[in-house]
Amino acid sequence: MSAESGTIPSGIGFIGLGIMGRGMVSRLLTETSAGSPNVPLICWNRTASKCQDLIDAHSDKNIVIASSPAEVVSQCCVVYSILSTPEASRSVFEATDGTLSGVHKYSAIIDCATLAESDMTRMAEQVKTRGGRFMEAPVSGSKGPAESGTLIFLCAGDRTVFEEVAVTAGLSAMGKASHFLNEAVGHGTRAKLVVNSLMGTMMAAYSEGLALSEAVGLPAEKMVEIIGQGAVASPLYALKGPKMIAGNHAPNFPLKHAHKDMALAKDMAAGAGAEYSVMNSAEALFRLARDNEMHANKDFSAVHEVVNK
Repeated sequence: MSAESGTIPSGIGFIGLGIMGRGMVSRLLTETSAGSPNVPLICWNRTASKCQDLIDAHSDKNIVIASSPAEVVSQCCVVYSILSTPEASRSVFEATDGTLSGVHKYSAIIDCATLAESDMTRMAEQVKTRGGRFMEAPVSGSKGPAESGTLIFLCAGDRTVFEEVAVTAGLSAMGKASHFLNEAVGHGTRAKLVVNSLMGTMMAAYSEGLALSEAVGLPAEKMVEIIGQGAVASPLYALKGPKMIAGNHAPNFPLKHAHKDMALAKDMAAGAGAEYSVMNSAEALFRLARDNEMHANKDFSAVHEVVNK
């Protein structure tokens, strides 16, 4: 049923079944009422075959493929969206049959993408104008945490959305922590850009340390072990260090998306007048790697191939 019929829609919606979305929606299906006989999971993706893949993987669930983002929203009260870039997000959101055109008085739109703060505030105002509610909830984590339900949600906006039972259940199914930062949309994005710019800078620094080790004749595997035993140990390096040595950059967090976040953080720092010289240097390395077609779609650990050329 849709809001147009005068009834409260019963579905849970999900827009975007890419690297992150696929794992997240699978968690909703296995850990919440989404996809049950009375609570259909309504999905849409730019590549429609990914929706069919989801049905094939969860054949026992009540999953409906919508013809458009607007149809998803019209049949749901709670809709999650996660798209890869600001350009893709705006295109899907503002299309004639896009997300915004389906918003109704029962709508709670939760955007989990990493966008510019201005993108989030614009969407929030547009949803509010149509009588709906909006919460930004960019996620910290990549493909593995999305699949295992260990993401971290950085939320801001309408607090009633954050406190809604269905949303609380959904965020708990998809993540290990959810933080509500402010009722002003934009604070979640700010937090996410700080986290991702720091993560990218750490990756660049680890890459340089590994390259230096090899340049002076130290065994790379032993250096990964040594670093993992000291104060600079981190889950990031424990996971990515061995893969960098092996040249295994299968994408969990594509480098081009990592650079997009670092560039947004660079702009944010400039606007705030904050010292950002170290992270600016890391952003430049990632930009160089992104501009190389061999690395752009690989995991962000592929920045090591630029450092260790």
